[in-house]
Amino acid sequence: MEDHKQHPGREKKPGTANSPGVRSPATGESSASDIRVNSDVPFDPGDQPLDGATLAGKSFTPVPHPAILRATKKLQLGDVIGGRYEILELLGEGGMGAVYKAADRELNRFVALKLIRSDLASNPAILARFKQELLTAHQVTHRNVIRIYDLAEADDVKFITMEYIEGRDLRRLLLDEGKLPPERAIEIIRQVCLALDAAHIVGVIHRDLKPQNIMCDKAGRILVMDFGLARSIESKGMTQTGALMGTIEYMSPEQSMGKQLDARSDLFAIGLIFYELLTNKPPYQADSAMGSLLLRNQQRAIPVSDSDASIPRGLSDIVGKCLERDLNLRYQSAQEILTDLDALQGRRPISASVVMPVPVPKRAVPWKWIAVAAALLVLVGTPVVIQRLRPKAPTQHAQVSVLVADFTNHTGDPIFDDTLEPMFNVALEGANFINAYNRGTARKLAQKLPNPTDKLDEKAARLVAVGQGIGAVITGELGRRGDSYSVSATALDSVSGNVLTKTEVTAANKDEVLLAIPKLASSIRTALGDTTPESIQVAKTRGAITAASLEAMHQYGVGIEQLNAGKMEEALHSFSSAVALDPGFARAYGSRAAANVNLGKMQDAERDVKLAMEHVDRMTDRERYRVRGFYYLTTHNWQKCVEEYGELVNQFPVDNAGQANLAGCYLYLRNLPKAVEAAQRAVEIVPKGALQRAALSLYTSYNGDFAGGEREAQTALGLSPSFPSYLALVEAQLGLGQMSQATETYHKLAKLNPQGASLAASGLADLALYEGRFSDAARILEHGATTDLAAKDSDAAAQKFAALAHIQLLRGQKGPALANASKASDMSQDIRVRVLAAQTFVEVGEIAKAQKLASGLAAELQSEPQAYGKIIEGDLLLKSGDVPNAVKTLTDANNLLDTWLGRFELGRAYLEAGAFVEADAELERCIKRRGEALELFMDNVPTFGYFPPVYYFQGRAREGLKSPGFAESYRTYLNIRGKAGEDPLLAEIHRRLGQ
Repeated sequence: MEDHKQHPGREKKPGTANSPGVRSPATGESSASDIRVNSDVPFDPGDQPLDGATLAGKSFTPVPHPAILRATKKLQLGDVIGGRYEILELLGEGGMGAVYKAADRELNRFVALKLIRSDLASNPAILARFKQELLTAHQVTHRNVIRIYDLAEADDVKFITMEYIEGRDLRRLLLDEGKLPPERAIEIIRQVCLALDAAHIVGVIHRDLKPQNIMCDKAGRILVMDFGLARSIESKGMTQTGALMGTIEYMSPEQSMGKQLDARSDLFAIGLIFYELLTNKPPYQADSAMGSLLLRNQQRAIPVSDSDASIPRGLSDIVGKCLERDLNLRYQSAQEILTDLDALQGRRPISASVVMPVPVPKRAVPWKWIAVAAALLVLVGTPVVIQRLRPKAPTQHAQVSVLVADFTNHTGDPIFDDTLEPMFNVALEGANFINAYNRGTARKLAQKLPNPTDKLDEKAARLVAVGQGIGAVITGELGRRGDSYSVSATALDSVSGNVLTKTEVTAANKDEVLLAIPKLASSIRTALGDTTPESIQVAKTRGAITAASLEAMHQYGVGIEQLNAGKMEEALHSFSSAVALDPGFARAYGSRAAANVNLGKMQDAERDVKLAMEHVDRMTDRERYRVRGFYYLTTHNWQKCVEEYGELVNQFPVDNAGQANLAGCYLYLRNLPKAVEAAQRAVEIVPKGALQRAALSLYTSYNGDFAGGEREAQTALGLSPSFPSYLALVEAQLGLGQMSQATETYHKLAKLNPQGASLAASGLADLALYEGRFSDAARILEHGATTDLAAKDSDAAAQKFAALAHIQLLRGQKGPALANASKASDMSQDIRVRVLAAQTFVEVGEIAKAQKLASGLAAELQSEPQAYGKIIEGDLLLKSGDVPNAVKTLTDANNLLDTWLGRFELGRAYLEAGAFVEADAELERCIKRRGEALELFMDNVPTFGYFPPVYYFQGRAREGLKSPGFAESYRTYLNIRGKAGEDPLLAEIHRRLGQ
């Protein structure tokens, strides 16, 4: 609930509206010219201060029309409506009726109570229309939209209750401050567009958007009100035929002509308001409202940059496109305006064309467009549409890494423990050049200091920061002074300990402590180099870090600490407590999703990400991209994942999580150069991050640079001898052919933990398979699967049974292979399991089982399982002898997703078709991409044992080409698998070599 205290120094006269500056959301049908163009409809001065005001240079003392006075029931201060709503003050009067601030005794909150004029309320048709429109408007749930609570009747009066906001409307803002700086005007319009976008998506058109209907609260949040109400008045019996609804100064041309309206009408009003915010004057100036309306229908607006030369041309173009009379030339959606505002500020590439007026305005036009524009003018004589050049990107600020230490809580109240620090991180990362170091990682490093500690106090934080190359440490303190609280923060140079800046803010009470964090952080950000105005910093952060209660935020903070400490079940419980206290807590849902991913509960994680996205308005820009990217990651939509994380790192280049996850998404698209590039950026951001180094090592090895992968893995191991570091090292060693070293690394991995032991078993079996030691591989897998089942890890066991079936096939043991493939496919839906089991079913002739698995994979939404489904279909066609269709199907699979396995199977199919050139090309490609064979399914389970057969099939293809080099391919296969002497293929190869 917003703060509803009276502004200091503003006394309220009993029975009158608030003095200028304090408004409810309900006084939005106003202004001296807020009229219906019909002589039978009364003049409506409802939005004006009741003690007189000056508007557009004209002074007046508004007097309610007699018809309004007769039709409106008056309430007295202290009246209680329906035993629930206590009338506290009159806020204003409009065409619908009087508007009051009231206390809702039942829910203990303030509301704006808008009476419906008795002549309107007595008309059943109008009332029914009101109800329908309010139901529609109620669908518009967004942080930038005033909430309508109810349409009710009590004590012989009908009224609407809605959210009460303390602040100013844009009309009062302009009267108080005059024209606004472009950056501030852009931020206001951005939030208005977000509100309109939310409304338009559910089919609600505002129809009466104007400065008086747009509120700015004390935190800088912009709220749009009265959705649906303007249309409600436009019902039969309410107006005379031909009457115009809305406020004349802000009508679109099509609205003034009584045409059918769509969302673009609201966008014209956006242009009018935007123009006024930038210049403090309307774009169409005439002696009367009707005069300006006529001008609007007859001519273009004077470009805003002509009215004020300090306004950037790009911004002027955006305003001009909003004001296009031709609907087809105007912006088509609020989202398009947001896109171009982002482009203007360098946040993203421009996506929508901007219309240049004719004749060409007196502004410089980029030389490359002059000839094109002139030609179009001569040929068609109509407005010239050109593509605006992408604006010059803002100067890139050097990366700044910071570590937020534990705040010192002097209050003794445990509710603040672990509560402020996560929110301070969020506020700091509003600056796109700041990377807030993970506090959980820092705490683990603090436990390894010469004097180990669980606390991140100033000393420990500085030691960790120096060790990790972090430039600044933020310390904080919280104290209490009577009922108020003081919160301070100090930025320290991590090496010298010198104070970079120190700031302090005061909160009036306990619940407002969190609201003070954005202001506190903005001072730190500014000191670190952020040039964004403080008001914008605070406004963008505050809404995203608030919760329904301090307890909810505390539970979230505790959950973050538990998540970082690896206590996933405890974290899950804390995040669940947070969302139980605040069902709209987007961040808590997102963090709960992360905990579920770590617990392997992918369906629960997907659910939580969707719940988080339902409250996207309560996220910062950075978090919104992170959560959407995480959603696409959990649903395996790799292309959308790349798009979302790509946009995140475009706007926030030092976002470590964004770069790391972008690399992962590129990996699953098999775009390994891009994966390496993004992983390198993640390492640059956190140069001493073991996880970042391990990921870079893996992607480098997959890309075929095994020596580079080994270097990065050794660096990762030096930083932390962990599961990812050992996995990265062993796969690089496999690629380099260092099999004895790889065996040693697997044994070290097995000693780490049960997860390491399970993976080591799969890896050692894979190494044995690679070398042709089939009996060793089978024995290791059987034992490993038994261990996994005892640990109730059915997916890991199923993976081993599927691999065991493959080995048994190679040994000619079709019966056991079928049994193990069936067991694996019954136990797990893992993609690896389904694909390997299906290939076994194909080879043993269980066509129905293979087809069932293929159909299940093909029916999934994402390209990866679809591609594997087609690979199995291709194998089935190849098995049946339909080689041409097998080639076509496998080609289709590779077009869906270019996998190593798909290329290998296509090479086999071409070989069966006698297309030796094509077969050789595909198999050579597999050899060049041998790094991908380290993990065919990119799931941390090695598969290098599937690689050697490439040389056998390459030998056959080159033998078919009558190339003398065919023998070299066979010899390579023999060098890999010949020593063990178990492979049935050895005899055939010796025969082909004439041995």
